Amino acid sequence: MNNLTDHITDGRLKLIAEKVIDGKRILPEEGLILFREADLPLLGILAGIVKRRFTGNRVFFNHNFHIEPTNKCVYNCRFCSYQKPEGDPDSWDFSHEQILDIVKTFDSKPVTEVHIVGGVHPAYDIHYWGSLISKIRDHRPSLHIKAFSAIELDYMINKAGCTIEEGLRILKNYGLDSIPGGGAEIFDEELRKSICVEKSSSELWLKIHETAHKIGIPSNATILYGHIENYSHRIDHLERLRKLQDKTNGFNCFIPLKFKKANNNMAYLGEVSIVEDLRNYAVSRIYLDNFPHLKAYWPMIGKEAAQLALSFGIDDMDGTIDDTTRIYSMAGSKEESPAMKTGEICRLIREAGFVPVERDSIYNTLKEW
Repeated sequence: MNNLTDHITDGRLKLIAEKVIDGKRILPEEGLILFREADLPLLGILAGIVKRRFTGNRVFFNHNFHIEPTNKCVYNCRFCSYQKPEGDPDSWDFSHEQILDIVKTFDSKPVTEVHIVGGVHPAYDIHYWGSLISKIRDHRPSLHIKAFSAIELDYMINKAGCTIEEGLRILKNYGLDSIPGGGAEIFDEELRKSICVEKSSSELWLKIHETAHKIGIPSNATILYGHIENYSHRIDHLERLRKLQDKTNGFNCFIPLKFKKANNNMAYLGEVSIVEDLRNYAVSRIYLDNFPHLKAYWPMIGKEAAQLALSFGIDDMDGTIDDTTRIYSMAGSKEESPAMKTGEICRLIREAGFVPVERDSIYNTLKEW
């Protein structure tokens, strides 16, 4: 690795690279320098070093499917292409029975996880959603239930008149296993006023995840990037996540989510390039030195881009999904019917030079392919 730093002419970048190679934590101002000054090959090398510390040459995936119970939502975020009002022909609101019918279509398939997330429905509280979890658990006890973003949790818990801890314990007793990372968007409060003013605060998002970790519910974390934020906002977001992970060690995975422009009120911004995607993956991997996993969510950026991201610190390709999510297809993702067979995921991982590993929802190895 000395040869790497010998070729870096910028003294600041050289010192940062040496810190990363030595396993030392970089500071927020050094993260900014990486975003602004480092070239893509250097970022890929450094992110690869950090990735290998956690997972070696392995890249993970799982057999999963999504359920999106409703796209009716009390919020109307400017970046959202998913929310529809009552009466809109493109809106939906599945009953418990309809959702169970979706679960039953996977009875003969080797899925290990159901991911449940959708709009914040105005009428439903924690017991409505908890009873749904219980019904899924009764039907397929082995299925890991990862459900409800912090934004959904805030609404349903508040509607039931519970504290955050009380509400999360209720859901855990119903059968909730883990929490996805959605709703974080960007933590800077001024930006949130511009893009999602009605939504729960960043402080509350962090508190919900901290409380979940405290009572034994692991979670993921996200960022929404490529809109009106700048690099300082991204570093601030990463820093807050890193501090909470230092405190709880409850995050499994970080998932950068790219702003997609179709069918929303921020379409005028366009979308950032694949180069910017890779830069963001790499700096995130370098900065989040206490997160064991980083995911490239292929239904958002496409299969080939996700494959490329494996060379920029990513160690997780998400899962098979089986055409069960519409959140990003409604926002213009090229993956309009997102589904991948096991063989295709394994091929993409191998072609990138890594070993495909099937995992469960908390990253226990099920099988090396």
